[in-house]
Amino acid sequence: MKCIYIDPPYNTGNESWVYNDNVKDPRIVKWLGEVVGKEGEDLCRHDKWLCMMYPRLQLLKRLLADDGVIFISIDDNEQPHLRAIMDEIFGGRNFITSVIWQKVYSPKNTAKHFSEDHDFIMIYARDAVVWRPHPMPRTASQNKAYKNPDNDQRGPWKAGDLSARNFYSEGTYPITCPSGRVIEGPPKGNYWRFSKENFKNLDQDSRIWWGKNGNNVPAIKRFLSEVKQGVVPQTLWQYKDVGHTQDAKKELLAVLDFETSADVFITPKPTKLIDRILHIATDKNSIILDSFAGSGTTAHAVLNLNKKDGGNRKFILIEMMDYAETITAERVKRVIDGYGEGKKAIEGSGGDFSYYTLGEETFDSEGNLNEILGITKIRDYVAWTERLPGAEDGDHPYWLGEKDCTSYYFNYEPKQATVLNLDFLATLTRKTEAYLIYADICLLDESFMVKKHIRFKKIPRDISRF
Repeated sequence: MKCIYIDPPYNTGNESWVYNDNVKDPRIVKWLGEVVGKEGEDLCRHDKWLCMMYPRLQLLKRLLADDGVIFISIDDNEQPHLRAIMDEIFGGRNFITSVIWQKVYSPKNTAKHFSEDHDFIMIYARDAVVWRPHPMPRTASQNKAYKNPDNDQRGPWKAGDLSARNFYSEGTYPITCPSGRVIEGPPKGNYWRFSKENFKNLDQDSRIWWGKNGNNVPAIKRFLSEVKQGVVPQTLWQYKDVGHTQDAKKELLAVLDFETSADVFITPKPTKLIDRILHIATDKNSIILDSFAGSGTTAHAVLNLNKKDGGNRKFILIEMMDYAETITAERVKRVIDGYGEGKKAIEGSGGDFSYYTLGEETFDSEGNLNEILGITKIRDYVAWTERLPGAEDGDHPYWLGEKDCTSYYFNYEPKQATVLNLDFLATLTRKTEAYLIYADICLLDESFMVKKHIRFKKIPRDISRF
C-alpha cells in the first residue's frame, strides 16, 4: 500500500453513538478475551485500547510499501500511548510529524476547562529515508501577494528583503537610489544578500524594486513564474482549508438518509481532510487502505480526486461493525452513482467497487483447520499459502499444482487421518524434480525423503478424533 489512513476509536468511553467509541463493544471484548486472555478483563481502559491497536498496527506495517506512509487520526486521550507503540512498531526514526487539525470553527462554551478545537494526525513512514511528501498545490491566497505594478513582462512578482543577518564579506556597501538618495549600507546587524557587482547586474535586469518614486530601500523581485509551484506541507491544518466536523456531517447527510438523529454517524471526517492526505502521499495509481473505514470518507475522497484529475487510485476499506453495508458501502455506491435532487444534485464520480463479507474462519481457536469450510476452500487456501496460482484439478485427487519444478499434493480426507507412505508415493505418476506433500502422518524414512527430494508438511488438525 502506498498510503494508509486510519481513524480508530479515540477511546473516550462514549458508547451511545452509532460509532462506539469505547473498548467495551462486544466484538472488542470477545477479541480481547481470546487474544489477551482472562487477564484482559482486568485491564484498564488504555491497556485494552493498546491491546486492540497493537496487532492491527503490526499488520498495517507489513502491508505498507517500502515508500509508503501511514496517517492516524487521534486526540489527546490516546495520543501519547499511540506514539509509544508506533515508535516500537515502526521505529522512532520513521516518525515524520504530528499534524494539528483544527476540527471545529467555534469554541464550545460548555467545556469544563478548555474548548478542544483540534485533533492530531500522526504520520509515520515505512522508511523515512525513502519517503518524501508531494508538495501541496499553490492556493489563490498564496498567489494573491504577487502583483505587477511596473508591468514587468515576466509577470506578477513579490518584493523580497535584500538584506539578511548572515555575515557576508561583500555585503556591506552604499547604494544610490534612482531618486539620488544614498543608503549608506544595510540595516545594522544585517548584510546585503548580493555583492555590489551582482546587485548591479540584478538592477540592470529590472529585478530590483525601488518603489514607485524610485526612493525606497531596494527589494528583490521574486517572480511567480520562477517560484516553486508546489508548497511544502505544513503541520497546522486549518478548517478553512481542510474542513471541520460540521462539514463532515453535512457531507454525510447529503449522501445518506437516516431515520433518527441517533442513527447518524457522529464522528466522520471531512473529505477535504482526506483529500489533503491523498495529495501529499499518493500518485494517480496508488492503493489506499483504511482499516477503520467508518462512514466511508476515505473512499469518497478517493473517488472525488480520481474524477477531478483522471486518476486511477484504488481503495480498500475494512469495517467490522454492522453498519459496514448500510452506511459505509451504501455511501460509496451513492458517490459513484450520484446523489441529491434538484439544485443540490451531485453528479456521480464513476468507478466501481466490490463488497465482501468474511466467511468462516480458516482455523479454529486451537489452530486447527475449520473443516466446515469444505474441501474446495481448504484446498484453495493451501494453494494460496504456497503461492500457487490456485488449486488445480489433475489426474490425481490430491494434486494442487506445480511451481519451481516441485509438485504439490494435499493428501486430505475430511473424516480420516491420511498417511504419507510408500503406497501413497506409488499413486504419483507425475514426474518432477521435487515433491511437497501434505498429510496427517508421515511414515517415510528421513534419509529416503532427502534422496527422493520429498518434503512433508503436517496438516494442522486434531487427528486424535479419527
